[in-house]
Amino acid sequence: MNATYIHEGSSIDYTPAADVSAGDVIVQGELVGVAKLDIPANTLGALAVVGVFDFPKATGASTAIAEGLDVYWDEANTVATTDSASGANKRIGRSIAAAEDNDITVRVRMSQ
Repeated sequence: MNATYIHEGSSIDYTPAADVSAGDVIVQGELVGVAKLDIPANTLGALAVVGVFDFPKATGASTAIAEGLDVYWDEANTVATTDSASGANKRIGRSIAAAEDNDITVRVRMSQ
């Protein structure tokens, strides 16, 4: 059987078990998506898996993220980081703008 085209793939279907708010970061195995709109529990919605987003990041000494680095989602601390934590943190894409130590977000082009 050959592959069959379904859609562009910039977003994927997602049905959460609990309510999800727009902007929530959702990890499914190795796939990270961002809720585009609020999604009520047990209701079909969409997660963006491509695009440019500002993700929250830690602040303080040594938390800066330079432009052009691989960025991972630290689900336990709900922040973007450059540390893969040996695979525990899931790759979300690359930073497209530098974020300084005191910046609360980092701009990331999602690509997985």
